[in-house]
Amino acid sequence: MQSRNSRLNSSALRGAVDLAAVKAAGEAAQKAEQTRAERARQAATGDGPAPAEYPLVLDVTEETFEEEVVQRSTEVPVVVDFWAEWCGPCKQLSPILERLAEEYAGRIVLAKIDVDANQLIAQQFGIQGIPAVMAVVAGQLVPLFQGAENEANVRKILDQLIQVAEQRFGIVGGLGHGAGDEDGEAAPRVPADPALEAAHEALDRGDLGGAVRAYQNVLSDRPGHVEAKLGLAQAQLLQRVEQLDPQQVRAEAAADPKDVPAQLRAADLDLVGGHVEDAFGRLVSTVAKTFGEDRDAARLRLLELFEVIGPEDPRTVAARQALARVLF
Repeated sequence: MQSRNSRLNSSALRGAVDLAAVKAAGEAAQKAEQTRAERARQAATGDGPAPAEYPLVLDVTEETFEEEVVQRSTEVPVVVDFWAEWCGPCKQLSPILERLAEEYAGRIVLAKIDVDANQLIAQQFGIQGIPAVMAVVAGQLVPLFQGAENEANVRKILDQLIQVAEQRFGIVGGLGHGAGDEDGEAAPRVPADPALEAAHEALDRGDLGGAVRAYQNVLSDRPGHVEAKLGLAQAQLLQRVEQLDPQQVRAEAAADPKDVPAQLRAADLDLVGGHVEDAFGRLVSTVAKTFGEDRDAARLRLLELFEVIGPEDPRTVAARQALARVLF
């Protein structure tokens, strides 16, 4: 699925801002599945409280963000719409998002954030232009797209978000049923790819070596598989930093900016810690200062990290431009 400014498929959900969250994904999925099972038990026995109802579209502020977005994301995917009154494209996109949130009847919640009134949240999300749409699933932040989109593209993006939220985290929402299902039956679940799910499960439980092998197995049969390529890049990244001493790595990198292996290790730590721009900037700077094999090593590592974050993420686009300037 292509869109003008960005692309979301299930792989995008593994390009979260803080990649350290990948290690906690298994725990998040387990908690979500336990909550789902408990709801089912209560519905069957009638011995529990009625499911809490919540609005499908709501305005969120800095004061309510934790409760309305982060906490609610353990129950239902929360789509976050960053907008402002003066933004013309926002006035085109917001009604589409609101209409689809109502149509999806509880499979997503739409949280609207006015960037003028909530500048701190916008800064924390790294919002550089609006409209910008992100999602929070099980506490993990995921970029969806930036700029106005037509309804058909937005619908595809939301469908894929819902699918991955269920398959990876067991999060299905709790209000109503899918659009166009007048009998109240849930929409059919798209069958999972067993080989890919095995790789994801290995990554979720922290078996990085097993995850690397599993993703490589998928890619041996389907070399162009986007989600497997991204999963492999993340697993290899986490494997590289697993045994590193952060203080020692940063001290070595600071002591010698031309020590390429030290800069590579520091960039990996930057990215896993969620400091995406720092990681990219460090490697662009290293490319600019080095030649030959050292330059190639820094360039190739930067390209690997681009794969982890996603080729259409604004930070990747900016870093690619910076890399081109120092290379040419």
